[in-house]
Amino acid sequence: MMVSEWIDELLAERLGAPALEWSAAAREEIAAGVTDVRFGALISAASRHARRHPADPDPEAIARAGKLVMGWNPERWSLLDLLRAGLVLAREDLDRETGSAAVLGAFAFADVGELCALYRTLPLLPRQEDYLWQAGEGCRSNMTEVFEAVACDSPYAATHFDEVAWRALVIKAIFIDAPLWRVFGLDGRLSEELARMALDLADERRSAGRPVQPQLWLCPGSHGGVRALESMQRELTEGPPAGRSAAAYGLARAEHLGPVADRLALETEPTVIEHLRNALAGETDQTIFRAFDATTTSST
Repeated sequence: MMVSEWIDELLAERLGAPALEWSAAAREEIAAGVTDVRFGALISAASRHARRHPADPDPEAIARAGKLVMGWNPERWSLLDLLRAGLVLAREDLDRETGSAAVLGAFAFADVGELCALYRTLPLLPRQEDYLWQAGEGCRSNMTEVFEAVACDSPYAATHFDEVAWRALVIKAIFIDAPLWRVFGLDGRLSEELARMALDLADERRSAGRPVQPQLWLCPGSHGGVRALESMQRELTEGPPAGRSAAAYGLARAEHLGPVADRLALETEPTVIEHLRNALAGETDQTIFRAFDATTTSST
């Protein structure tokens, strides 16, 4: 199965006949060759035929998508994202400079919804290096929705960003409370410098009398040294429930379980006790921090 076939399956199940007929005609027109202006106009016009309602692929479909493109998770794509991605993939010249130039041209006049769809489509395209500057622009965006379209549920940044751009993405995700656990490849690109930057941010938050974001404790891993261990132990002792829980996972990721076991003997908050036990049981993958994502739960 190809990516375009995966998209077609979902659209066929979720769109009505008029929208599917428009999509087929638009794709045929694009495949035959259109001007860059017309290409952008068709991407824009897709909003007349699909809404930004969740596409809601089932777990099997999500798993198939991840096999087609490692690190691609369309779980949060909308129907309109799918429709627009199908239009982009209809181009016959995506493996040539004319194709990437046309896609980049579509970014120039895109609204927020179009930007998100285009950024989400990047890992599905050939010539991915052609879009590196544009992806960096997305990560510098002040719009959280656009930032997440580049940074989350996509292998693009982990595959193509250099260390400077990668660290900037991670720290910005913490700063704006974007879901860092959804940044593909995070666990494989931790470093001493990233740990230092995260710990600097934790110190700044504490100096300002503000709580440390729980997901910040994803960053040290085994790279933060004594400073990281002391900072996480402080959070484990003094932090709010979510902070104590996240620090426990951070310490477990650093393979420093003694303080976690000590805290378990003193902890009275049921939710925190559960997280402490999970940390001691070795649940240290970045996805465990889903528990601290305000968009998915408020239990901590």
